[in-house]
Formats: sequence, C-alpha cells, structure tokens
Amino acid sequence: MTTFSRRAFALSGLAGSAVALSGCDRINGNTAPDRLDARVDATLAEMFATYGKTRSLAARSTGMLVLPLITEAGLGFGGGFGRGALRVGGVSVEYYNTTKANWGVQIGANQYAHVLFFMTEDALTNFRASDGWELGANVEAAIYDDGQNFSASTTTNSAPVISIIFGQAGLKLGVTIEGTKYSKMNPPDRF
Repeated sequence: MTTFSRRAFALSGLAGSAVALSGCDRINGNTAPDRLDARVDATLAEMFATYGKTRSLAARSTGMLVLPLITEAGLGFGGGFGRGALRVGGVSVEYYNTTKANWGVQIGANQYAHVLFFMTEDALTNFRASDGWELGANVEAAIYDDGQNFSASTTTNSAPVISIIFGQAGLKLGVTIEGTKYSKMNPPDRF
C-alpha cells in the first residue's frame, strides 16, 4: 500500500494545475493579432449587450484592456492565463497577457472575460509604462453572474481603474490569495 506525504500531495496539485494551464494556448486557439482583435470585438459586443450601462463607462474611459478569455485552474495551488488587447479610441494599440498565481483552499477550474477600464489618463499612462502591472487596491472590481444588473455606484465612482469580470463558465470553489500581473507582449506578431 502506498502512502502519500503532504509534499507529494502538494506537488501533484501543482503538477495538475500546470497540466491544466498548459492547454491554454489550445483553448485560445490561433492568437495572431487579427484573430485576437476579432475576439476582443465579440467580447465587447457581449458585454455591451448584457450590461448596457458599460457603454457609458467605456465612453468615459481613456482606454480599455479587454481579455476575452482567462482560464484558471487550481487544487491548493493554482494559476491562470489570458491574452487581450489594449483599446484606446476604439483601436487596439498594444497586446497584453495576464498571469495569475495563487494559493489557498481552492479546487476546480473556470473561464471568464475580463475588462479593465482606465478612467484617467494617468492610470492609462502608468499601465502602459509599467514593466508588468499588478492589480492593486486602486482598482474597483465588479464581478457579475448571469442576470445581475450593473451597479450605478460602480459606474459613478472615482476609481482610476474599474475591473469587470463576466461570462463565467466552470466552477472554482474556495478562497485564494492571488496576484494578477499584466505584461505587454513583444513582439505582438509572434504570440
């Protein structure tokens, strides 16, 4: 009879998460800029149709980072990955990926769309100038399940960055201590 140590259990969880996340590129498919832009367009259309008040939020923003698909998986240790485009004036100006590493009491996998609205020119400039921007305390978060209405307080607050997460699929249970990092993809034609 084989017995497992806590270390072996933790390593198997980490290995399982790595295997789950290794399929992210296959889930995202061909991620050339034109294909990614098409996914960004579809994500924005879905968000505007489902949460109509986000149109005014987009109109007031100086830019939006649109990540059409973020995939997360975890069993104790977990992580996530996604790619997207920074839109300024309705045009994709740069491409980014996001990575997330977390630990805590968690199990499962899920996918969702994520949009960051930069509400001030300073917030957008700082994001673009950073070498790996991390989600911080100056971000107002809004997570929506199907059927929820967009909160008026979220659309009128003075946060420099507002984060919208919607279109969740899958199930991930538990509490995590997480860090999400956004990095510019260079060169964009090779992702």
